[in-house]
Amino acid sequence: MLAPKRQKYRKQFRGVWRRLATKGDKLIFGVTGLKSLTAGWIKDKEIEAARVSLARATRKNGKFWIRIFPDKAYTKKPPEVTMGAGKGEVSHFVASVAPGRILFEVDGLLEEQSHLVLKNVASKLSVRTKIVKRFI
Repeated sequence: MLAPKRQKYRKQFRGVWRRLATKGDKLIFGVTGLKSLTAGWIKDKEIEAARVSLARATRKNGKFWIRIFPDKAYTKKPPEVTMGAGKGEVSHFVASVAPGRILFEVDGLLEEQSHLVLKNVASKLSVRTKIVKRFI
């Protein structure tokens, strides 16, 4: 799974989403992309499942870019543990995504193919998304 090599602090606060994404909100590398419509945390396992799906679809011709990285530690207490006794251990890592953020980009495929691939990827994610195209 994706995880940061090192961190300054092991555990983080949850944080809040206050506005639309201003960084990473435009297509830069590919022709079509997947843009988030809602704020949320995308788990490292979801990103890996999307990566596998994109790799299979673009194997012969095409290229894809992953524009998010899970750098936020998500903690969880074990089951049947009482309240108190501190914060739980790091369970997995998540990418914090604001509305408007480009998640994945694809290039080198036909328009119908890229649309099907990104629709398949969107079904693996925990945030609502839409497919966007670059106007040249």
